Amino acid sequence: MPSYTPPLRDMQFVMYEVLNVIDDFKAMPKHVDVDADTINAVLEEAGKFAAEVALPINISGDTEGCTHDKVTHEVKTPAGFKAAYKSFVEGGWPALSCDPAFGGQGLPLVVNQCLYEMLNSANQAWAMYPGLTHGAYAALHTHGTEEQKQTYLHKMTSGEWTGTMCLTEPHCGTDLGLMRTKAEPQADGSYKITGNKIFISAGEHDMAANIIHLVLARPPDAPPGIKGVSLFIAPKFLVNKDGTLGARNGIYCGGLEHKMGIHGNATAQIVLDGAYGTLVGQPNKGMNAMFVMMNAARLGVGNQSLGLTEVAYQNALAYAKDRIQMRSLSGPKAKDKPADPIIVHPDVRKMLLTARAYAEGGRALAVFCAVLLEKVHSHPDEKIRKDSDEMLSLLTPIVKAFITDNGWTATSMCQQVFGGHGYIKEWGMEQFVRDARINMIYEGTNTIQSLDLLGRKVLGNNGATLKKFGKLIAALVEEEGVNEKMAEFINPLAYLGDQMTKLTTELGFKGFQNADEVGAAAVDYLRIAGHLVFGYFWARMAQVALREVAGAESEKNPVDPFYLAKLQTARFYFAKLFPETATLLRTARAGGKALMDTDAVFA
Repeated sequence: MPSYTPPLRDMQFVMYEVLNVIDDFKAMPKHVDVDADTINAVLEEAGKFAAEVALPINISGDTEGCTHDKVTHEVKTPAGFKAAYKSFVEGGWPALSCDPAFGGQGLPLVVNQCLYEMLNSANQAWAMYPGLTHGAYAALHTHGTEEQKQTYLHKMTSGEWTGTMCLTEPHCGTDLGLMRTKAEPQADGSYKITGNKIFISAGEHDMAANIIHLVLARPPDAPPGIKGVSLFIAPKFLVNKDGTLGARNGIYCGGLEHKMGIHGNATAQIVLDGAYGTLVGQPNKGMNAMFVMMNAARLGVGNQSLGLTEVAYQNALAYAKDRIQMRSLSGPKAKDKPADPIIVHPDVRKMLLTARAYAEGGRALAVFCAVLLEKVHSHPDEKIRKDSDEMLSLLTPIVKAFITDNGWTATSMCQQVFGGHGYIKEWGMEQFVRDARINMIYEGTNTIQSLDLLGRKVLGNNGATLKKFGKLIAALVEEEGVNEKMAEFINPLAYLGDQMTKLTTELGFKGFQNADEVGAAAVDYLRIAGHLVFGYFWARMAQVALREVAGAESEKNPVDPFYLAKLQTARFYFAKLFPETATLLRTARAGGKALMDTDAVFA
């Protein structure tokens, strides 16, 4: 069975030494008393839960999967899942960063971010049950009426009830404007909702007393397309005035999807048969409310692949140190053994370092985004709230697409490190690969994220937000531009920033003449942007590591191996991974003709 050690030291490095999150919290009245000791204590216990409770039921949950009773429509989760969730609720973990007004603990969102990274490393399928609830909670907290909040949020905060997002249907995929689910208004102000939804993660299960479904549906006489979609609450069980559970609602699981991975999570086909629902937000403005949950989910999906990248790396590293096979090309290294550990081989190291670089770069970006989200909700300065929201909007598709693409690459490489054993279930590596594959697809495929980034977030405001991120890079370049020890990090970063500006301008002109040019370049563009962002954070991490190494040497103290490892990983990233952008710049500029002028190929 795979092992897992929570990466607490690296989380602390990113939070306190690179991003100085405590200073950010001091500027927010609700978090002014939060300190590193509090965060560390919470995350240490969170890591124990992940490693000791969630991890042991990961492979068994994948093997057993969920079972659906076609008569009762109930779903049973794998053995141990329900008990683990009970422990999770009793430990107060669902309430970690929720509003104290609804029973939450009110800790910063970055604490919840780190908790879920560890849960995703330990057991992504299980972590999705409570994870989705946070998105539903956020949508209701932002757009729900006071009555809806009082009815649902206390129990969702405690974890007694879970939540889902019921968006797509068999015929429409991501194009939600095509949906057919209907919402008929009733005399009492409620709605009767009828239709079918598919791919609903955690859509039915036996772990919580109630499931609060957020459902997109179309009221009568609504405008066509996405402008006619509204959002509704449709609970599994109706809720009485006193908060107790009432009758079973007309919403149930019609079947489970048979999937490549995340077998322990119930991906449900949901049937709405005149289900009771109440409107969330304004009529025909459902996407405005649902985007709160969708954006939270996109950040969460990036976090899923971050978790899988970390755990896959840890296990591949341990295996590479232990497995002996062949001799080093430069001569025997383990002379007392019949062969050398495979970690001496350059390509094995390349695969391991790729996973490590993507995990640690992804962690820095994820923590940065969690702090941005905190500023959006909690900072007293309106301009900082607005700027943070704009920056988070730019980075969200990068978190979702770049980290999940990297997660697929990293888990595949870590499986490769195991050789034939990586293909065998008991080692756990093949499950990491299968589980990672979904993260590139759901919550909007990575192509959708790329179109969102280039078309909406960059060209949509003439690159204004991208220029704001460019200012962060420029400030770092100005600060370290004359530091020779930083040149290997700063020079390629500055060059790519300049190339990114030129590419964006070129694509803007091309897209104005032919929108397919944007579609042809978008995926490459997002990957370039991802490396630009990762490069910025890797340069900042190298900056801190260099400072710590120099300080130790000047005091004639032993250098902390942590900082040496950080520097070596940064050098690998800029030497072996960052140069991918040279090819991407060229393919992004290649245009759409080679793609679109191909009718004879597909005839």
